[in-house]
Amino acid sequence: MLNRRYLRIKVMQALYAYFQAEDGDMPRGERELLRSIDKTYELYIYLLLLPFELARLAFNKIEIGKEKRLPTHGDLNPNMRFVDNRLIKQLSEHKQLKKEANARKLTWQGDDEIDFIRTRWESISSSEEYKAYMAAPSATYTDDQNLLLDVFKKHIADDDDAEHFIEEKNMHWPGDLNMAVAPAIIRTFESGSETKEPSLAPLYKDAEEDKQFVVDLFRKTIIYNEESEKYISEKTKNWEVERIAIMDVILMKMAITELLHFSNVPVKVTLNEYIEISKTYSTPKSKQFINGILDKLVADFRQDNSLKKTGRGLME
Repeated sequence: MLNRRYLRIKVMQALYAYFQAEDGDMPRGERELLRSIDKTYELYIYLLLLPFELARLAFNKIEIGKEKRLPTHGDLNPNMRFVDNRLIKQLSEHKQLKKEANARKLTWQGDDEIDFIRTRWESISSSEEYKAYMAAPSATYTDDQNLLLDVFKKHIADDDDAEHFIEEKNMHWPGDLNMAVAPAIIRTFESGSETKEPSLAPLYKDAEEDKQFVVDLFRKTIIYNEESEKYISEKTKNWEVERIAIMDVILMKMAITELLHFSNVPVKVTLNEYIEISKTYSTPKSKQFINGILDKLVADFRQDNSLKKTGRGLME
């Protein structure tokens, strides 16, 4: 679920907190880093529970309609297509999803969550894609699947109110929705079929290797902090390091750490990853600045034979 770029972003955020703190407690920072990554998976599970909650609200509205004093023909003969959506039913009966949700005590039963579900439902039920889905003569599993994909993309992933709700819900979730969780949910929805329930994504692609990468990058960036600062200072003699954007400094320190102390990570991968991350998390000019400094450092490292790459790290 989480690729190496997003793991680097999580480390970057943890390092920012570490360097801003007065106590510099590395073990605590590491624990918080791993907890933050786990919380990303929690958001993934949490949002996979939402379709059933929407279907339950739709069902309750149908039942209320039947109890009207003077019910209409539509009230007595409701369209149950969304309530009976096959992908939603698979998710509601998914044993692994239930197990993860129960273990993490995840529900949508809070007052703010119930209000959120109601506002989402109003938006969804009045949308053109929902009306077309409900009005079609029949619906295949693929139709059920496509409707849920449209609902998630337009009314959750691309909706500012939904993103605000998520970010307010948990301090670890800002930025997680579209950077990591939304693509994983879309892949989960797409993995289902008439005869096969959707597959849940694992948190890491390779749990042991990726987790070790995260821990090593966090620790080594701190351990080699002074060394990295020296390299940066040598290439920014017309600047005081304190005047450079703090995020730029952290990204360059991480990149230098990878270049010199991660033998299995290719140089081009390191350069590309941190330049891409800077586009989102630093200043508009950071891409060119970081690229220029790192290019000069790589040239120096090659000249003095500091780059010790092995295995996959030898790939250019």
